[in-house]
Amino acid sequence: MKNLLGLVILGCILTSSVALAEPSLIVVFPQTNYQTSAQKIFFLGTAPPDGQVLINSKPITRSKAGHFSPSFPLQLGENLFTVRYHNQELKIKVIGLNASPELPQGVAFAKDSLTPAVDIARLPGEVICFGALAKLPEGIAPPNANVSVTLANQTIALLPQPQQAQLPSNLAALTGQNQPHAQSSLGNYQGCTTVATAADLGKPQFQLTLDGKTITQPGSGKIEILSRAQLPVFEVTVESGVARTGPSTDYSRLTPLPKGTRATVTGREGEWLRLDYGAWINSKETRILPGAVPSQTIIRSVGYRQLPSATEIVFPLQVPVPVSVQQSEGAFALTLYNTTAQTDIIRLDDDPLIYRLDWQQEAPGQVKYTFNLKKAQQWGYKLRYDGTTLVLALRHPPKIGNTRRKLLANFKIVLDPGHGGKESGASGPTGYLEKDVNLVVSKLLRDELVKEGATVVMTREDDKEVSLVERQAIISQEEPAIALSIHHNSLPDDGDAEKTKGFGAFWYQPQAHSLAIFLQNYVVKKLGRPSYGVFWDNLALTRPADAPSVLLELGFMSNPDEFEQVVNPEEQKKMAKAIAQGITEWVRSVR
Repeated sequence: MKNLLGLVILGCILTSSVALAEPSLIVVFPQTNYQTSAQKIFFLGTAPPDGQVLINSKPITRSKAGHFSPSFPLQLGENLFTVRYHNQELKIKVIGLNASPELPQGVAFAKDSLTPAVDIARLPGEVICFGALAKLPEGIAPPNANVSVTLANQTIALLPQPQQAQLPSNLAALTGQNQPHAQSSLGNYQGCTTVATAADLGKPQFQLTLDGKTITQPGSGKIEILSRAQLPVFEVTVESGVARTGPSTDYSRLTPLPKGTRATVTGREGEWLRLDYGAWINSKETRILPGAVPSQTIIRSVGYRQLPSATEIVFPLQVPVPVSVQQSEGAFALTLYNTTAQTDIIRLDDDPLIYRLDWQQEAPGQVKYTFNLKKAQQWGYKLRYDGTTLVLALRHPPKIGNTRRKLLANFKIVLDPGHGGKESGASGPTGYLEKDVNLVVSKLLRDELVKEGATVVMTREDDKEVSLVERQAIISQEEPAIALSIHHNSLPDDGDAEKTKGFGAFWYQPQAHSLAIFLQNYVVKKLGRPSYGVFWDNLALTRPADAPSVLLELGFMSNPDEFEQVVNPEEQKKMAKAIAQGITEWVRSVR
């Protein structure tokens, strides 16, 4: 719902006696003709508190101010709803979509079910699997049905597979409905093969035969087998290449690859490249280096230098190789891939941050450096290549004031009021927008933090659009002690908006976990608010590694009762003061 909020429906059908009057019944969500694959949907709106609001002739529960957000089940196709308040009436049509694959007619493959669905490239001898969904008469797998695929001069039988559960999207974790679903009634046929030599095999041909009737359909993607002696080598061309666990944005992020990183391509899937150390990257963030051989390097000595606010560790390499980072309490680990150690000497004097540096060759071509730290709390890091030399900057703890003066003196905070401009964010039942309340509370919070001596940098101070990339860049450039992004929450279509409320904290980098947990507990206890929870979440404003970065959801715009607190000026002041106090107490606890 959050992406669609801020659209107020005023398409009421009014009786003639009120045709010229200002409509007092408002439904913000859903707008008419809204389409969703959810099995239920909530209606968000408001009307004066006197009288009843009926949806399809049934009275609904409302807050003291008259706001409402009841949920209703949906069927496939058109769902018609009539919302009535006194003599005002609103008709809304919601279209229920089928999330399962489209059922084919007769003997046929399901639409868009043939896999691979895009061009792929694999290594010689690597398993290549094919799949198809088909609905056949007389059950899923009648004895006289035959499904196969022909690739070059091979014919591979595709056999019916045991049913597998379908997993919900990641958003299901936000509603507590993240349970697997039963598989569709379509039969899932799969089969695999290998090809020993490099070749361009073209598109596979899928075939389905039943009772003497045969259909043939070409696959969407071509199959190529790479030559191990001529594997492509690429270089990352963007500042921070996004490495993932698989070939699409559905897969999880890994440690970003600094600009200049080189690696060998061992596979392709559509526009995605598989790298020699196992990660995938979008080809748009790379360029191929013609004639380059697979990147390998040795490493000998490791250097370091102390800067006023960071310790830089310098790794001289022959070529820029992929890396990964793992943070834990009191330790920072950096792994270099395609690297072999020839290390005999490392100099590391007494350092304000690092207690000891350990290293080991964990596997052929994989060296791990572990920085044992003097304090559990980490304050951010940066990775870059200077030519072929990898530079890791570990930030020192900020200079924190003592108890005799303001504790947050010299403590810089980037404060990010979420959304802005055309990006309105969520909406409350009155149509009041999240971007506006985010800015109000952020300014109040800024004032409270300044009173404690903090230096506060705002990503926006008015209603303007600031991209997520721009917000991340501000954090990187300012190098604050911490970064906070201020938001107010809403739910996916099938969320229980009447019951779901509370304060929530979101983190991604381990260095931000302590701050997220502390603020969650402090604010909930201080204000007596319900707790929505603490979430590890891959969000643009929790991903920055330059500083502990936390996103706070202060309450639910979609909950009728909590919305009244969200827009109450006195409650906004209390929230800002509680967060500021929470930050101060957290700093006191980690200094």
